[in-house]
Amino acid sequence: METNDRGGVLGVLLAQGRGRPRWGSGSDYLVCDVERACVAAYDGMGGWQMDEAQRLYHAERCRVPEALVSCRRNGLALEDAYRVQWCGVALRVREGARVLGHKVGLTSQAMQHQVGIDTPDSGILLDYMVVAPGEALRAAELLSPRIEAEIAFRLGRDLCGADVVEDAARGAVAEVFLALEVIDSRFHLEGITLADSVADNAGCARFVLGDAVPMPSWDLRAERLIVCSGVTPVAVGEGRDVFGDPIRSIVWLARRLADFGAGLKAGDVVLAGAVHESIPVPAGKTVSVSSPRLPPVNLHVA
Repeated sequence: METNDRGGVLGVLLAQGRGRPRWGSGSDYLVCDVERACVAAYDGMGGWQMDEAQRLYHAERCRVPEALVSCRRNGLALEDAYRVQWCGVALRVREGARVLGHKVGLTSQAMQHQVGIDTPDSGILLDYMVVAPGEALRAAELLSPRIEAEIAFRLGRDLCGADVVEDAARGAVAEVFLALEVIDSRFHLEGITLADSVADNAGCARFVLGDAVPMPSWDLRAERLIVCSGVTPVAVGEGRDVFGDPIRSIVWLARRLADFGAGLKAGDVVLAGAVHESIPVPAGKTVSVSSPRLPPVNLHVA
């Protein structure tokens, strides 16, 4: 898979520069290199954000769920939750992980109803999350995995700014895929809030992409996705179930990143969000998603 280790929020985490790392809004952003990323989290943001990121990192590695951040941090602000998320990314980048792009979550009514959260969020896709074609998902590596079918994009050029509109987002897309995303939670889920989801990197765990097609002229809103477990259909949804049009996920994401002085970069992969409620991971079966005009995706669960 083509990657871009300078894409997306690495503009926040890993931009080359001088001076004390700092957080801000608008044009202010965290400036640090790879070696300074975690130091910046302690020094520029305060130690507690890194403490929470390390808790989640430990939960992921040891497969032991943590109590919700919001239970320990009453009134946890969304901006602080994103700081926790990016501290966690900084830990993994320091160990050699590379950023491939982003996911936008909770973009459909089905997912919002299932989780009980009515506001979208976003997470960061890292290279170790990729399940290559022909590889099996090792579900035992995860805590409580579930699967979602989505439309995904790869950008052909940079896209940034608080005033990004749909035409600009559509023009920035080079390729479109079907995707299966495996979400997971490093938390005990009862009582989860939007801030908890954000801190937990929006549930990013694994993903697999189908073959790419150039950004089409036909309407992705009408693309009907059918999800099967083995040969049995288990979920269905359409592109329009995501924000009314999946391209709006890119618009939302670009505007959200602009709040932190970041943006999308050429080469970034963006998962637009599930078109249906997430489904349990079926042990020993193959999950697939197909649609009329996009190549199918299969994921075998070991």
